[in-house]
Amino acid sequence: MNTRPLHRLLVLGAMGMSLGAGTALAADYTTIVQEVVVNRPVDVVWKKIGGYCDISVWLKVSCVYTSGSGDLATVRRLNDRIDEVMVAKTAHSYTYTQPTTTILYHGTLDVQADGPKRSKIIYTLFYDQSQLATPEAQAADRDQRTKRFGEALNTMKSLAEAK
Repeated sequence: MNTRPLHRLLVLGAMGMSLGAGTALAADYTTIVQEVVVNRPVDVVWKKIGGYCDISVWLKVSCVYTSGSGDLATVRRLNDRIDEVMVAKTAHSYTYTQPTTTILYHGTLDVQADGPKRSKIIYTLFYDQSQLATPEAQAADRDQRTKRFGEALNTMKSLAEAK
């Protein structure tokens, strides 16, 4: 029995599957890290801005818990349309994800000591920008996120330093 035609068919099939798989969008992860120094100790800062729904004040959105009470695995809903699940938590930080997004969006709010009476608020965003069609669209999206969370950091700084 001559198996060459079958072998060729299998090779062509495998190549076709490889070519087909190669047409899917590859992930293009990006990270935005911003920070601001605050003239208050870590515990004071975290108490003023670190609650899971405190985002409603410093990002000016509505926030309600749809599950949990602000600890690990709590789900918050922003503006009655965006669900975020807390996936990690420390004494002065938390990380969340948006489970229904196509961009694998994660954010982390972290407050770290920067001396005995100062702190740094660090906000990190991580997401897949491959859904955006062009480098210009990616840059515009990045600029918009950087501006929005930069403004939020400034608001957090003001809240934390207020008497």
